Amino acid sequence: MDRITSAQVFVAIAERGSMIAAADALDMSRAMVTRYLAQMEDWAGARLLHRSTRRLSLTDAGERTLARCRAMLELADAIEVGPSDEADTPRGLLRITCSQSLAQAALAGAVSDYLRRYPHTSIDLQVNNRAVNLVEQRIDLALRITNALEPNLIARQLGNCASVVCAAPAYLAARGTPLRAADLAGHNCLTYSYFGKSLWQFSHAGESLSVPVSGNLSANEDLVLLAATVEGAGVSLQPLYSAAPLIAGGRLVALLPDHLPQQMGIYGIYTSRQHLPPALRAMLDHLLAWFAGHPSWLAHSGGAGG
Repeated sequence: MDRITSAQVFVAIAERGSMIAAADALDMSRAMVTRYLAQMEDWAGARLLHRSTRRLSLTDAGERTLARCRAMLELADAIEVGPSDEADTPRGLLRITCSQSLAQAALAGAVSDYLRRYPHTSIDLQVNNRAVNLVEQRIDLALRITNALEPNLIARQLGNCASVVCAAPAYLAARGTPLRAADLAGHNCLTYSYFGKSLWQFSHAGESLSVPVSGNLSANEDLVLLAATVEGAGVSLQPLYSAAPLIAGGRLVALLPDHLPQQMGIYGIYTSRQHLPPALRAMLDHLLAWFAGHPSWLAHSGGAGG
């Protein structure tokens, strides 16, 4: 890890008396601060802090390390570094994680464009439907579709994702077509395990609606629910990017055209805003432009059928 950044983190902890305060001051995640401190203690070969419930204090080794870190930072500040096109060129490996459906619908194309534009970079794309620990798994960027980000995360909103309520023609023929949001109570609704399992959010006639739903199938991957919906298992709330081709082909029917499902934010999550690597900064900018250039992600659910 970067020794200069580790020194900055350690000095911030010592001066502010807590790792939380240091994280806030450095605009860095708490997990990243903890990792830098652990690395500093490995380098020093000693425990640097006494940890109590109220405040952190320096050990003798910590006092000596603090003096060395301050001297290192003073020396680093005294070195004038001129602008360098080479240093600003995106290069190196980026480890990115996202869900399977987002990887297929967006990342495959967006990442391919990125790699053509920045030939000195490479991507390790890890498909994972669970939130991962970026520090422990050495992830540079996690992409999530959510409206409930944890408050301590460092994130940049890259776009929005529209959704659509849909069902297969065979299911509707057997069970009838819901015409109002309240009608969903009488239907088998397939739900996503990690959010909105029993409550779907809509806007209708300028008002917000929260509709309780239930069913006999839930899953942690929306592609599984999409496949089950196509097979006639029930009604599901799907990302528009996944359902739109099936709706256009007649395999699914878009429901409740007067009810607009709540949009979800598409976020890029990373560990620190300080000294953002050029490759990661370029990827965030690239994804922001990519989602802006694909307005179909934001189409009204009622228009998904064409």
